[in-house]
Amino acid sequence: MTVQTSPDASAAAGIGAKPADSAWRRYRGIFLVLALLLAIAPFVAYRVFLMQVLCFALFGVSFNMLLGYGGLLSFGHAAFFGLASYSCAYAAKEWGLAPELAILFGTVLAAALGAVFGAIAIRRQGIYFAMITLALAQILYFLSVQSPEITGGENGIQGVPRGMMFGILNLADDRILYGVVATIFMAGMLLVYRIVHSPFGQVCKAIRDNEPRATSLGYQVRHYQVLLFTLSAALAGLAGATKAIVFQLASLTDVHWSTSGEVVLITLVGGLGTMFGPVVGALIVVSMQNYLASFGAWTTVAQGAIFILCVSLMREGIVGLVQKWTGREL
Repeated sequence: MTVQTSPDASAAAGIGAKPADSAWRRYRGIFLVLALLLAIAPFVAYRVFLMQVLCFALFGVSFNMLLGYGGLLSFGHAAFFGLASYSCAYAAKEWGLAPELAILFGTVLAAALGAVFGAIAIRRQGIYFAMITLALAQILYFLSVQSPEITGGENGIQGVPRGMMFGILNLADDRILYGVVATIFMAGMLLVYRIVHSPFGQVCKAIRDNEPRATSLGYQVRHYQVLLFTLSAALAGLAGATKAIVFQLASLTDVHWSTSGEVVLITLVGGLGTMFGPVVGALIVVSMQNYLASFGAWTTVAQGAIFILCVSLMREGIVGLVQKWTGREL
């Protein structure tokens, strides 16, 4: 798939310009602060909880890249998260692959599925696109239910070995595993930053804002959208595969439609179209799931109430609201 760009068209659309030095310095400072917080966090919070937050934050970042910067609403993003989770767990447990290879295997399969789903769904726009992604994801959920010999059915794939990463890092130690997960998360964040602020990312934002104009400038809109969908699916898969290693489990919940809804909630609460919004959203949503678990079904009610408040009172999300107050892109 070839993505064509035109220098003249890029200049006319304001696409391809590098971020200002001050903006990069600000982002660099935020990334450094985030890295420092990640280094301190395991000394003040439960490591497994932190790793769950990081996995879902990366999941949220992948979805935000698709919706916030590409304008494409997917209701089936759990398909990529869940496929990678199952693939990684199966490869690690049944084939005995090293964790880095199992994670890579799950990520690649998620990217391949994203390319297929994207090529199918991108033929329609708006709510039709969203419904197609949901339907495709439900097909994968049905296949997972009907293939217990691979997925373990309702029991899932349990007892996934964490193993030795690169033959030297014993992931059975939560301290080492946390360091690996934090590194994967930071690498994913930096990759998304690079994609969003690259000429490709600027074209995607131009398509989001004014698709007819981007088309008139000579850009192959559908090619850009399919590629963005594939990249988003790959990152969602990376999050799902990492989660399978952390919890040593892949289950039907990973491919269920509610997980697709959860990532939408994470993104909207944190701030749609912001770099760090999904991180804040993941922290809030995962914290509610963990600390309100004793209330049973009321946890879902609380999540719904927060979603309604965010949509009603601060449509920009938490980070979006801070961005609005400070006038600085976050």
